[in-house]
Amino acid sequence: MAATASGVVRQGRVAAGMAELERWLADQVRQGLAGAGEHYWEGVAKRLVDAQAPGAAGAVSRLARVRAMDEWPGRLLEEYALLHLLAVAYRRRAELPPDLAETVMMRTGFPVTRETVLTRPPVRDLWDVLGLRDETQDRLTARRVWLRGRETGRAALVLSFAPPGRPLDASLVTGSTIDADLAFYPGAAPLRALVATHHPDVAAPTERVPPGLTPDEAMGEVAAALAADPWTDSWPLVLAGVVPDAPSAGTSSVGTSAAGAASVGGFPLRRVTRAWWRLLAVSGGRPVTVAAEWTPYGLNLLTTWDDDGMAVIL
Repeated sequence: MAATASGVVRQGRVAAGMAELERWLADQVRQGLAGAGEHYWEGVAKRLVDAQAPGAAGAVSRLARVRAMDEWPGRLLEEYALLHLLAVAYRRRAELPPDLAETVMMRTGFPVTRETVLTRPPVRDLWDVLGLRDETQDRLTARRVWLRGRETGRAALVLSFAPPGRPLDASLVTGSTIDADLAFYPGAAPLRALVATHHPDVAAPTERVPPGLTPDEAMGEVAAALAADPWTDSWPLVLAGVVPDAPSAGTSSVGTSAAGAASVGGFPLRRVTRAWWRLLAVSGGRPVTVAAEWTPYGLNLLTTWDDDGMAVIL
C-alpha cells in the first residue's frame, strides 16, 4: 500500500492507538478477567476508532459476544492473544513479508479500493456457489457468499452491502456454478474476492455436486490458512463422503457444540440448529457431500446435495 502524506499521518495515529492497545492488553492479563462485563470493551473500541484503526476496533467490539459464550474465559484469552499479535505485527510491519504486511494493514483497518483489487491478476475457474449468509453490520446489511473453484480448488468470499430497504446482490445463487474471473484482495491467505468478469455463455458442468475434500485434507487446508493469516476466522469447505455424527444423549438441539456433540467429518458444529436436522434427513445415515463454513468455534452448515445431485440449502 503506497503511503501518501496523509497516509503517513494516519499510520502515526494508528501506531499510537495500537500501542495503547498493547498496554491495555498487558493490563488485562495482570488484572485478570473477572471484571470483564457486557460493556467492558466499549471505551477501548472508541479510542481505536478515534485512532483510525476501525478493523482493530471491530475486533475489540466483538469481544462482548465472546463474553456471552460458554467457556468464555479461555476463548477471551485466545481473542486477547490474537489482538496482541495484531498490535505487535503492526508495530513491526516493516519486518514482515509483503503479503503478511498487507494482511496486517487490512486487519487493522486500512482499506483496499475496488479499483486496486480489479488491477490484480484474475483467477478464472468454474466456481461453485456454496451458500450465503446475511448479517447486519453498522446499519448496513452485509451478504457473505462462499465459493470454491472446481479446477483450482481455491476458496473465495464475495461480500456485498446494502443500506436498510435496499436489495442485496442476488446474482450468485446457492447451488449454481458460474464460469468467472475472480480478482482476490491482497494478503497472506487471500479469500475475499470480486467477480471481475462473468462468462455466462459457457456450458454448466454436467456434475452438479462439487468436488470435495476428505476431513484430513480439509483440516490441512484450514491449518495452512491459519499459518499464513492467524486472524482467519472463517473458511469455506466442501467435505465429500461424510456421515453426520449425531449428538450424544443429553445434548441440546439448540446448544453450543462441545465434546460428544454433533459433528460432520470429525468437525464439531458451532451450534446444533434446524440445519442439522435437515442434513440428517438428506443423509439418512449415508455419506453425503456437505458445504460448510469453518470457524474457530465449529462449522456453520451451508448446503448439502441429495441423491439426484440437487442442492439442499441447510
